[in-house]
Order: sequence, then structure tokens, then C-alpha cells
Amino acid sequence: MASRMLGLGAQFPSFKKTSVVSLEKGNEFYDITSEDHKNADKWMVMFWWPKDFTFVCPTEIAAFNQKVEDFSDRDTILIGASTDSEFVHLAWRKNHEDLTGLKFPMLADTSKSLAEELGILEANEKIAYRVTYIVDPQGIIRWVSANDLSVGRNVDEVLRVLDALQTDELCPCNWKQGEATLQA
Repeated sequence: MASRMLGLGAQFPSFKKTSVVSLEKGNEFYDITSEDHKNADKWMVMFWWPKDFTFVCPTEIAAFNQKVEDFSDRDTILIGASTDSEFVHLAWRKNHEDLTGLKFPMLADTSKSLAEELGILEANEKIAYRVTYIVDPQGIIRWVSANDLSVGRNVDEVLRVLDALQTDELCPCNWKQGEATLQA
């Protein structure tokens, strides 16, 4: 039986996971918790990819990295995640030129417990689907987007939706930051 994906309005699950934050020897790893963004009164965008050392995944990770300041400007913590270990993440970052200069953590859900609680594990291989969560500063899931394993996501759309959610107003189709919102 397939698990059900956690969605809008749900509390993002509690977690404490090791992540890769640096290539500097002795400073590679850091534990991230579900409380970090709440304690900082920030939004969180967590995006998942299926496997390290693959082809579509680094294109997405590099695209998010190119926009990391845009997330920061929106008081948002950006976290990338997969079910690979922190050691595999570190080896991949050292091995792939597009990943050496990452400015956000690569979370390792080696136990697959967080991915399982989110309901985003592919049934056969038990790897995460390409899922993106926008979580507000109270830990509530405000947006979720899921892609099949073979299709990369659009980082600009994640930013557009984040902007819309942060207005706390009604935003029409294709709305972009700076445009008028709707009156209720």
C-alpha cells in the first residue's frame, strides 16, 4: 500500500538530520532540525531529489544554488534533501563542479524516516520523489509540488509561489511580486 503524501495545512514533521554544509575538513557536517527555521522566525523551502550521482538532480541543485540569495532575501531557509547519506552527499559535492560551491545544506535522510513520514518515497526503490515544500515560520506546509523522477522542477516558480504566500493576500493566476493582488 502506498503511503499518502503529507500536504497543505499539515504540520511539517519533526526531524533532526545530519547535513553537508561545507567542503572544509572538520566542518563538513551539521545537524539540522525542524525547529531551526521556526526559532529563526523564517520560512523554509525543502526540496528533495531521488539520488546523488545522477543526471537531472545536479541541474536542479545548481539552479537552486544560483537563487540562494533570492530565498535569503525572502527570510527563507533553503534545504536540499535526499535519502543518500551525508558521506555520499560530501563525495558528490567534491566530485561535481556544479556542487562544490553550494550555499545551502544537503540533508541526509539515510534512515528514510523523514521521507517516509512525508509520504514521498517511491514504492519500488524507496527513493524520494522530486518534491518541494514551502513551510511557514510556524511549521505549517503552505505549498507542495511533486514531480515524477524524470522531470526537473522550476526554481522560479518556487520563488513566485513563496512571494505570493508571503503577501498573505489573494494572488491571481501568474501573479508576480510587485503586481497588484486581488481584493476579497
